[in-house]
Amino acid sequence: MKYILISLGIISFIIAAFGFNPWATSNKSSKVLSNTYTSLETGTERKANGIYEVRALTRMPNVSAEMVRWWFADYLQTTEQYKRWHPNAHVWMNWENKVPGEVIGASHLVHEYLGTTLHKLRIQFVDPKEILDDYEPRNDRFVICARAGLLEKPLNATHMCHVVQNTEYGAQMRSAFWMGYVEKRDGNDTVTSIESVLGNTAMARMFLISKQDSIDLMTHAIEEMNVLANFLPDLYQQEVLSKQVLHSH
Repeated sequence: MKYILISLGIISFIIAAFGFNPWATSNKSSKVLSNTYTSLETGTERKANGIYEVRALTRMPNVSAEMVRWWFADYLQTTEQYKRWHPNAHVWMNWENKVPGEVIGASHLVHEYLGTTLHKLRIQFVDPKEILDDYEPRNDRFVICARAGLLEKPLNATHMCHVVQNTEYGAQMRSAFWMGYVEKRDGNDTVTSIESVLGNTAMARMFLISKQDSIDLMTHAIEEMNVLANFLPDLYQQEVLSKQVLHSH
């Protein structure tokens, strides 16, 4: 009986610490890169390991994947441009390690509201393969992924991807966030730390990330990407296509 109780205690501790399935979000690619609609396209879901998966699907008429790539890699440079993206929530932005025409390796430094709380964030864009195991580049889509965390402390807390797929009407964007991946960082590198050991337990995730946090993030993504979809076709026409026509003459 004593050994049974000890065994049950150990099992209970493991479940409490790591959840019923510690790898509950390890196969991210199958849903985010799917060619068909999945069970969660817009909404939030607490996974068995405490991670909150947050999803938002945005239909973007007259937009192309290339336009969204251009927005992130070429155009977005100033706070004024950033505020246009979400006038009610975006406050300030800057770039770190930004190379013209590229976004992988750059970090987007932002102040923005999620719900009623102002967040100061550092969004480090990485090769999509770091987040999505099955990612392969394709001409008909644009995929941008990042590790997001605190601006004023060297700590990441979220993985995220935007997948923009061309359609017959324009494009659609799948935005996906996985809240609760705690990583200490040194510059652009993640490093082993006590914060990541403790922070990536199911208990910590349950305590630190609330349902409202996930809803606020989902709502922000829905709002900002719909705003972008509304003005991006005209902006791209003015800034890129019109200039190409002039240069061709």
